[in-house]
Amino acid sequence: MTREAARAAVLHAAGWGDAAVTPLAGDASARRYLRLTRVDGARAVLMDADPATGEDMRPFRRVAAFLRGAGLSAPEVYAADDAAGFLLLEDLGDALVAREATARPGAEPALYAAAGETLAALQRHAPPADWPLATPERLAQAVAPLFTHYAPHLAPAHRDATEAVLRDALGALPAEAPVPVLRDFHAENLVWLPERAGPARLGLLDFQDAVAGHPAYDLASLTRDARRDVSAEAAEAALAAWLAATGRARAETEAALALLAVQRNLRILGIFARLAGAGKPRYLALMPRVWRQLRADLAHPAAAGVARALAELPAPRSAA
Repeated sequence: MTREAARAAVLHAAGWGDAAVTPLAGDASARRYLRLTRVDGARAVLMDADPATGEDMRPFRRVAAFLRGAGLSAPEVYAADDAAGFLLLEDLGDALVAREATARPGAEPALYAAAGETLAALQRHAPPADWPLATPERLAQAVAPLFTHYAPHLAPAHRDATEAVLRDALGALPAEAPVPVLRDFHAENLVWLPERAGPARLGLLDFQDAVAGHPAYDLASLTRDARRDVSAEAAEAALAAWLAATGRARAETEAALALLAVQRNLRILGIFARLAGAGKPRYLALMPRVWRQLRADLAHPAAAGVARALAELPAPRSAA
């Protein structure tokens, strides 16, 4: 059976066989997303995650159930075929925070404050015991793509030294109880739902790789966005809302933010280089922004040792 025939069978069984199909923008994975519109106006989204490409929908379903159980707006799952790799989901609409903030610049701080509040609400729930734990050692090892794809000319000893100093710097942060970390908590994965109340006003997308980790990780993802320039006012609004909701100290949070943003952006440089080399050159245009953010966070005193270890790391050619 072809992929198209398998999709048609799944949609027919779910009662969406006569729906019009429109492709939606995807992400960096092999998953595809299709919007379905029935003649009665009802809409849904079909995730096409072909197991033959290594995709597995089960983590998405488990995390979605956790998020919905926490009162947050993850898409409801209408139907699923794990073996075939199809998932029929609630359509949360097109009002991505990235689009809303661009279309209504004056609303950007309020949107980001709402994101900070939603993040704080998420973190009031303990992560499931079987979620992977993002320890300092694992976070440091996760920057490996930087040396494999972005700066392969650097000697293995350079990679080892960078990972060691990053691990030690992260390990020196004050101990924190692990919280749910969605890992890609940023404006293109958040949907503005003003008709809903409280933390549910933000729809959540692309969370299947969730882990248990540091409370500031997703805040770094939100305020140091690889895909858009977040204004200083919006970044401050997100941070202030999160601090107010969690009662955490600003100085400790800013140190953790800087270090976690460094870790995240080192990994992103490597992943974007890999994607560009695999025939997705649009990621090259994002790398100068990532580089600027990286340099800014390396200037924080908490990241001084990491900055010294990365002294030979070259800028992207377009940012040099």
